[in-house]
This record gives sequence, C-alpha cells and structure tokens, in this order.
Amino acid sequence: MDRIKLNDTLEFSRLIYGMWRIGDDADTSVKHVEAKINACLEQGITTFDQADIYGSYAAEGILGAALKANPSLRDQMEIVTKCDIVAPIGMHSDKPGKYYDTSRAYIEGAVDRSLTEMAIEQIDLLLIHRPDPLMDHHETGAALDGLIASGKVRAVGVSNFRPWDWTLLQSAMDTRLVTNQIEMSLSELAPFTNGDLAFHQQNAQAVMAWSPLGGGSLMTGQGALASCLDEIASAQGVDRAAVAVAFLLRHPATILPVLGTNTLSRIQAISDALKVELDRPTWFRLYQAGLGQEVP
Repeated sequence: MDRIKLNDTLEFSRLIYGMWRIGDDADTSVKHVEAKINACLEQGITTFDQADIYGSYAAEGILGAALKANPSLRDQMEIVTKCDIVAPIGMHSDKPGKYYDTSRAYIEGAVDRSLTEMAIEQIDLLLIHRPDPLMDHHETGAALDGLIASGKVRAVGVSNFRPWDWTLLQSAMDTRLVTNQIEMSLSELAPFTNGDLAFHQQNAQAVMAWSPLGGGSLMTGQGALASCLDEIASAQGVDRAAVAVAFLLRHPATILPVLGTNTLSRIQAISDALKVELDRPTWFRLYQAGLGQEVP
C-alpha cells in the first residue's frame, strides 16, 4: 500500500477506511469493530476517518471502546476526525435546529470530547467539517493553530471547502492546511472541472474523496455506467467498487478515497482497487459514462 505524505510528520495510507456507518451495524461490539480494524491493517490500510457527528455523535465512542480494549491498535493507525456540525440528535438533541459552529470554544470543546470518546491522546488530523457562513477566519485559524501547538492535534485540514473558503481560512493561520475532503466519484464528477481538484493539484495538496462509490449507488445502479463498470471489472477479476475507486486513483492529483462498509468481506476487498489498471481511453470511457454524454 502506497503511503502519502501530507506534511513533514504525517503520512496516510492511499486508501482510507471511513467509519461514518460504524454505528449503523447491528454488531458494534468491541470484537467486531476490532475485526474491521484488523481487516484494514492486514491490507496496509492504516488511516481511519471519523467525525464527531457520525452515528448521532456515537461513532467515536464505538471506536474508542475497541481502542481501550486493545491499546496496541492505536500505534498502527492514523485517526482523522471532524467537527463544526451541530445537529439536534444525540448529545445535541436539545438544540432547536442544525447549524455550524467554528468558534474557538466549540472547536476546542469538540476536540477534547473526541479525544475522550476515542480514548486517544492526539488526533492525527482534524478537519473543519463544513464551511461555516459565520466563520470568523481569524478566530477559527487561531483555534486550529493553538490545537497543534498544544499537541492535541498533529495536523489540520478542511472538508467540503471550495478554493476560496480554503484560502480565507489559510490566510489567518501560521500552520498549513494539509487536505480537503470533498465528495468525488463517478456519480459526482463536478470537482474534476469546477476548479476544486485543480486548485489542490496546483498546490500539491492531497485530496480525500468521500462517498467514492456514490453512497452505494455505483454498486447497485443500472444503465450505461453500470455496464461499463461491470465489463471492466470482469476483465480484471474485481468488482465494480474496485474499478470505481481505481478511477479516482488514476488521476494525477493525489486522491485518497475514503471507503466505508460494515461487511467484513467487502472491507477485505478494498485494496482490490490497487490491482486495476486503467489506460487513458478506458478512464475516459468511465468518465463519459458517468457524465452521461460524450466529452465535447
């Protein structure tokens, strides 16, 4: 498994295991969660993606229970988490509605809670989950700088930011943002042409791709794209998921797909994407099938 350098001190595995659905599994026992983690580690997948809101603010605690039971796992992992979404569920069920909060107090409180929930001493990467229309970039930037200085966080980045959101926040920070996690897949192709991917490629910043399988639609869909995926998958001895992920890996920008599934057999097959070879004509065949039309 290739390792991707985000800064001078932090490397991620090229493929990342997303834990946003971990609380949806009928079995959230320590034994089952540990089995998922080990299935990833056996493939060289060492990076695990969380957020405080996942599982109605319970997913971090599910991971934390496994790490408490087997502390040796922590040294083999890089842990990502996110904050700033406040939704009227779980611990925020008393809130009147959904909103974003990038104030210093909220970010610092969220980090302290995440550290406690996951039973860890440091977060490898903290992301601001969504652009906040009320963000005071000076306050938010200072909070992120302070968390790195304190040692609670190794590196910081963002999620779902457009280039101008990134530039605004970065302008008020001493430390460098290291990545942006955005939705990108054969069913969400806008970043390839709207400037998002080009911005980060130009600045040599790795991009994390959430929902690389289109929320599962690429696995269950029908039509031209499904037929194209099936044909390529059959020829290379893999499934649709491997081809869809390979589509992202083939791009010259450094894209790190974040894949989430609760099925052990599917977790064990995540690295099949690394076996897929896509030449330029085949890549464009997939791209055009995803667009639903021929390129101009």
